[in-house]
Amino acid sequence: MWKQAADTGAELLWRLKKNNVQRNEKRLPDGSYLSTIYPTEKARRNKQDGIGVRVIEYRLEGLPDAEPIYRLITTILDPKGAPACELAALYHERWEIETALDELKTHLRGAKIVLRSKNPVLVEQEFFGLMMAHFMIRNLMHQAATSAKVDADQLSFVHAVRIVRRKIPKTSAFPPSA
Repeated sequence: MWKQAADTGAELLWRLKKNNVQRNEKRLPDGSYLSTIYPTEKARRNKQDGIGVRVIEYRLEGLPDAEPIYRLITTILDPKGAPACELAALYHERWEIETALDELKTHLRGAKIVLRSKNPVLVEQEFFGLMMAHFMIRNLMHQAATSAKVDADQLSFVHAVRIVRRKIPKTSAFPPSA
C-alpha cells in the first residue's frame, strides 16, 4: 500500500503502530533516521523489494493520555527540506480536519439524521448550509476564546452547539430534526 501511494508522486507521512519498530540504518542530524520497509516478512528476511523511508520518533510531554512514543514514516528523506519536529507537529494538526468532520456528522447534524434532499443540487445546498452553521459556531467559539484569552481548541464544540440551540427560537429547526 505504501508503494502504491508513493508511486502517485505524493509525499507521504504515516503513523506506524506502536509495535512496529524500524531498524535504524543511519541517524540524521534532526534525530530522525533512515530505514527500509518491506512488503512482506519474507521480503524482509531476504532483503528484497525494500523501500527507503525516514523514521521520526517523538514523545508528547505533559499529556496524560499520550502514547509513550509516536513513530512516523515519510518519503521525505532529506531532513533539511522537512525537519522531524515540523513533520511531527504537522501530523497532529492534520487530525483537526477529522475533528471538524466529526463535528459536522455527529454533533451538528445529528448521528442518525441524513441529508433529506432528493436531488444533487439540493443535497449540495443542504451541505453548504451545514458548513455555514459549522463555521458560524466555530467563529463564535473563536470570539469567546479570544475574549477569554484561551486557546479555542480548549472549548467544547458540543457545548457551543447546545448554547446556540438554546438561544435560537423553538420555531426554527437547528439542526433539522428527523
